[in-house]
Amino acid sequence: MTFPLDTLRRWPDVEAPDLQAADAADRLLLDESADARAGLADGALVVLGDGYGALTLAAASDGARGIRVHQDALTGERALAANAERLAAEGVTVDGFRSMPLDGEVLSGAEVVLLRLPRSLDELDDVAALIAQHAAPGVQVFAGGRIKHMTVAMNDVLRRYFDVVDVTHARQKSRVLIARGPRNGRDPKPRRATHDGLTVCALGGVFAGTSIDLGTRFLLDSLPETFAGGGTADDPVIDMACGSGVVATILARRGLHAYASDQSSAAVISARATAEANGVAELVTVVRDDALSSLADGSASFIALNPPFHVGAVVHEGAAPRLFEDASRALRHGGELWTVWNSALLYRPALERIVGPTRQIARNKKFTVTASVRSASAYDR
Repeated sequence: MTFPLDTLRRWPDVEAPDLQAADAADRLLLDESADARAGLADGALVVLGDGYGALTLAAASDGARGIRVHQDALTGERALAANAERLAAEGVTVDGFRSMPLDGEVLSGAEVVLLRLPRSLDELDDVAALIAQHAAPGVQVFAGGRIKHMTVAMNDVLRRYFDVVDVTHARQKSRVLIARGPRNGRDPKPRRATHDGLTVCALGGVFAGTSIDLGTRFLLDSLPETFAGGGTADDPVIDMACGSGVVATILARRGLHAYASDQSSAAVISARATAEANGVAELVTVVRDDALSSLADGSASFIALNPPFHVGAVVHEGAAPRLFEDASRALRHGGELWTVWNSALLYRPALERIVGPTRQIARNKKFTVTASVRSASAYDR
C-alpha cells in the first residue's frame, strides 16, 4: 500500500489550503533512502527535522521500528503524534517511534539519518557535527529540501563533517544530499555575542542567532520603566515566543521575575543560556510550550511579544493571530499584551478584536509597538 502522505495534517499548527503537511522533498527523501532503510535493525533509523511526521510515519509504515525522532518545534512533535493516532485508527501501521531531544542519545549508533535541511547554515552545522560525533561509522545521511531553500554552502557545511557528499538529481524542485564517512564530530554549544553589556547565547536554529533583531530592539526601547502588575514570582512578566530570551533577560536584570516560552527546543536551550550568562537564571523560568498553553486562563498581567511572520519556511498571516489568541486567554482582565510588528502587516485590528483596546506606543519607519488591554468582552468570549 502506498503511504497516504496527502492525508497528513499540520494540526495543532496553523492549517490553511496553501499549507501542506508533506511536500515533494519528503517524497524524494523517502524514495532516495528506501534501499538504505530496507532491513535496518530496530533503532538504527533516526529522523531529524520532520515537519509534521511525513518521514517518520512513512518509514514506520515501511516496517522501520525503534525510530528516534527529533523535531525542534513542539507543534511538529504534537502533529506527528496526532497523525500517528489517526492513521492507526484507520488501520495503517505507524507505531515504533519516539520523540527525543536533540543530543547524543537520539543519534547514538544511527545507521541511517533522514534530515530535512534547515535554512540556517549554523543550524545545519550544529546538526551535522552532532551526527558525526554520535552516529555509526557507516552512517548514511539523506538530507533533503526544496531547491529554493538550498544553497551550495550547505554542501560545504556537510563536507566539514563527512568524507563524501553526493548530490541527487532534482525532482519536483527538490533535491537530496547524501553524506557518508563521519569525521570531526562535536556536541554543539550555544554561540555567544555581547551587545551593550548583554550576552546573547544561541544555537544555530534560533531566530536572529546571537544578534538582537531590530524589532526586538524597538520593543525593548519602548517597554515601560515600571509595571503596575507582573514581575513577581507569582505573577512574572512573560516573554512569549522568546527566541534567545533577550526580553526576559533584560527584564530580569531590572529585578523582575520573568517567564519565557517558545515552542522551539533550540530557543529554550538558548534562552536558558542567555539568562545564565547574564547572572539572572534564578529570575527567569524558560519552558518549551505551544504559545502559553501551560499557563492557566486569566493568570498573567504582562506579556511581551515579537511574533513570527512565518510558518516554517512560509510567510503566512496565520502565525501571529494564533499567538494573540493564546495571549488573550492567558491575560487577566486588564492585563496587557505589548507587541512589536512590522507596520506593513497591519495587526492592530486583529489585536483589537482578539485582545481588546489597543494603543500605539511607538512607531518608526519599519515597526510599530502597541499595548493591548484585555477587555471584558474578550475575557468572556
